[in-house]
Amino acid sequence: MDSGDNEVVVDFPHLIRVYKNGRVERLFGSPIVPPSPEDPATGVSSKDIDISPEFKARIYLPKLTTSTDQKLPILVYYHGGAFCLESAFSFLDHRYLNGIVAESNVIAVSVEYRLAPEIPFPVAYEDSWDALQWVGSHVEAKPGFEKEPWLVTHGDFEKVLIGGDSAGGNIVHNLSLRSGSESLNGGIKILGSLLCFPYFLTSIDFKEDSLPSKLWGFVNPSTKDGVDDPNINPFVEKAQSLSTLGCSKILVCVAEKDELRNIGIKYVEAVKNSEWKGEIELIDVEGEDHCFQIFDTETEKAKNLIKGMASFIKKSCA
Repeated sequence: MDSGDNEVVVDFPHLIRVYKNGRVERLFGSPIVPPSPEDPATGVSSKDIDISPEFKARIYLPKLTTSTDQKLPILVYYHGGAFCLESAFSFLDHRYLNGIVAESNVIAVSVEYRLAPEIPFPVAYEDSWDALQWVGSHVEAKPGFEKEPWLVTHGDFEKVLIGGDSAGGNIVHNLSLRSGSESLNGGIKILGSLLCFPYFLTSIDFKEDSLPSKLWGFVNPSTKDGVDDPNINPFVEKAQSLSTLGCSKILVCVAEKDELRNIGIKYVEAVKNSEWKGEIELIDVEGEDHCFQIFDTETEKAKNLIKGMASFIKKSCA
């Protein structure tokens, strides 16, 4: 065995490590857990599904309250983790989605997009877009397409939303822009976009040697613009105009102790000052840090934030 195989070539302490032989060791995250036929705490059911031969998703169905064919809004959700960590199948995300689905009374499709560095960026965007297109494909009767029964029976395709935390919030922004210029299968429209603690950077707010900047360079080594790449910096001149966002409503969530807070607020102001015709809201949580509501869903502030997200979903679908 070549002893060089154990040589570390990239090391983000407590987060991720890459070895000379290409092996990737993820040090941050929670264990992978199976779906639940019925979650004992929330009554939410879940199962894993294939979106394509390349990636999967976990779909969640709340406990039905009226009839067996009750129609519900559809939330397509994208997890966080700087495009290189965590999973739609992790304990933390599974518990979090159970809570969102129960509180919002939606069907959720939590996408297991492929991660860097094994799969080069921007495959996370492509997988995420393909998952949204997969949802829309249920509207049309195409030969050979296998429809998901939960979506067919319970999905309201006139009430589709997308949401995500951290890197997932970044994905939501980029998909919202793309949907403004490209059509979605089945003619579906994005009623609402939820950007929770979105992973945005600028060279003004973050130095090159900051952890968020280094992580961006790690997952997207081909970028020539660093943190002024339009994918991570929506304010640069070459970025697509915010006026073209293809959704009707936006909710941005930030927290006082999160180093990404100010950029999240700047994003809200930039959208308001663009010629975008929709409505945007901000939730700013005092005394909390990045994605706090995922790490402990039972605190009062976490519960209130999830209720605020649920309220936004319900208002968007009203």
